[in-house]
Amino acid sequence: MDRTERFYKIELLLRSRGCVSFAALQDELGVSPATLKRDLQYLRDRLSAPIVYDAFSNGYRFSAAPAGTPSSTRHELPGLWFSENEIHAMLTMHQLLAGLDDDGVLARHLQPLREKLQGMLGTDESTARELMRRVKVIGTARRRVPSKHFELLGSALLQRRRLKLRYFKRSDRSTSEREVSPQRLVNYRNTWYLDAWCHASDGLRRFALDAIREADLLESKAKNVALRELEAELDAGYGIYGGGGAKVKWATLVFSAEAAQWVANEEWHPQQKARFLPDGCYELQVPYSDPTELAMDILRHGDSVLVTGDKTLTAMIGQRLRSAATRYPG
Repeated sequence: MDRTERFYKIELLLRSRGCVSFAALQDELGVSPATLKRDLQYLRDRLSAPIVYDAFSNGYRFSAAPAGTPSSTRHELPGLWFSENEIHAMLTMHQLLAGLDDDGVLARHLQPLREKLQGMLGTDESTARELMRRVKVIGTARRRVPSKHFELLGSALLQRRRLKLRYFKRSDRSTSEREVSPQRLVNYRNTWYLDAWCHASDGLRRFALDAIREADLLESKAKNVALRELEAELDAGYGIYGGGGAKVKWATLVFSAEAAQWVANEEWHPQQKARFLPDGCYELQVPYSDPTELAMDILRHGDSVLVTGDKTLTAMIGQRLRSAATRYPG
């Protein structure tokens, strides 16, 4: 029985029996007197359990709540209890979420949960900090999102209410106002996006949160789009430019045998098709509708990849490589 299970057992014994002697607690838990004393002290000091020693009954019990105290305010240990391994996993998950958190938006809301988990685990503050240092998330090329927008959009999404956005479009450097019905928040390559129904264009669109200049919550109810329709429209193609209603095409990429050792373990798209060729090269087929992001990913592999069978994409990659070569003469 680990420490968290003992805490829960002590709670049950005191609630069910009213007053329990030290010897009875020790016998039920199967621990040494020193361990039981530490557990009782920890429950009092760290989990605010109102455990008192009753000299008349020679046992431990919960102190009586003052008259008129609502039952909802009386002490309760967490109703959902975890093993130590599960708590370690939860704290690790907390750290992973923190790695997605630009301005501490999520951390502010998750901190109370983290403190409760640490209390259940029995770690002091220095031990908890050490545990958090052992899990690190490294984000690159992250575009920071103002916390006020993240929280507002998250609230609109959960309340199913429309938003009025002033949005900056990078492609032509224009700013427009949109009324949208939020459908989903997406974190992709360390950047947050909002998938929403745009009432101006009467269709599903994906908005980068860092390009939202202003956002206001409206009273009107949001239009609901079925998740299946959302995924079919926005997730069918490659990467963040995967939707927009454009026709989906397939690109065939052939990687050198050296590059194959890494690429073979990567997922470029959930519906990708792949195989090793007899010469050790690796053939990867991925769907795309907009070539922008796919071209960037192909270019980062330089001369270790060859695009075949798609004249338009091949021409685009070739032109980009020739243009880049002119910047590095000789």
